[in-house]
Amino acid sequence: MCIGIPMQVRAITPGHALCEGRGGVFKQLNTALVGELQLGDWVLAFLDSAQERLSQDRAAEINATLDQMLSLMNTSDGLGGADIAQTASFDLPSRLSREDLLALSSQS
Repeated sequence: MCIGIPMQVRAITPGHALCEGRGGVFKQLNTALVGELQLGDWVLAFLDSAQERLSQDRAAEINATLDQMLSLMNTSDGLGGADIAQTASFDLPSRLSREDLLALSSQS
């Protein structure tokens, strides 16, 4: 499984952008799929490629979700994240009704 990480453009060269992500990590990304970028733009990075442009709000939302996942994985209550569905502030697919799942997958 691959998780997309929001990254902010810090420098641009033809076909690539140097981007800063979580924890101050810098990565050179291929920008062929997103086109021309500007300094300060946000992208969703998979491996070594910018896959999608993001708004600043969407990048913050994804980072907050990743922070929450990390927090749950590092719980000290002995669960070790095993019962995430009980402690998450959002519904996981295992908690959704058939109708909700169909709606999420645009099959309603």
